[in-house]
Amino acid sequence: MELNEASLIESEVTIRNLRLPTEVLETRRAAIRWLALSLGIINPGESRMSSLAVLDALVQFQFVKNADPTVKDMTDYINANWEQINEKTLRYHLLRMKKMGYVDNSGGKFYFKPPGTGDRFDPSNWASKTFETNYGEIAGKVSQVLKDVKSKAAGV
Repeated sequence: MELNEASLIESEVTIRNLRLPTEVLETRRAAIRWLALSLGIINPGESRMSSLAVLDALVQFQFVKNADPTVKDMTDYINANWEQINEKTLRYHLLRMKKMGYVDNSGGKFYFKPPGTGDRFDPSNWASKTFETNYGEIAGKVSQVLKDVKSKAAGV
């Protein structure tokens, strides 16, 4: 039986376990770059600043201001703190992060996808619940397949 493997993919999760040297936390930009690399938003050696600026805007609004920004709010923040960004580029990065499962939107506002429980404005809660949700589902399916393979091997 031939499977169309691409049709089986529900989502992809890239997460990197990076060292956290003290120099990463010396500047906000270094910390945002580390975060983007860790979450798989950028790849090693990538130099696109716009994705970092969008991530920084989301962090600023959700975890500093406890607010859900509009595109205009984020554009204003990025233009003042990074470099000029156009709406099409901003929306592209938001859509990418949405496809990755990190961002959601409603009523013209964007935010990090809320965790199932707890305060969504708490960075620790958001991080732990997001990874628990993403990896818990994957771990369950991997476990199921491994058990199935094991049971088939027992019959060999």
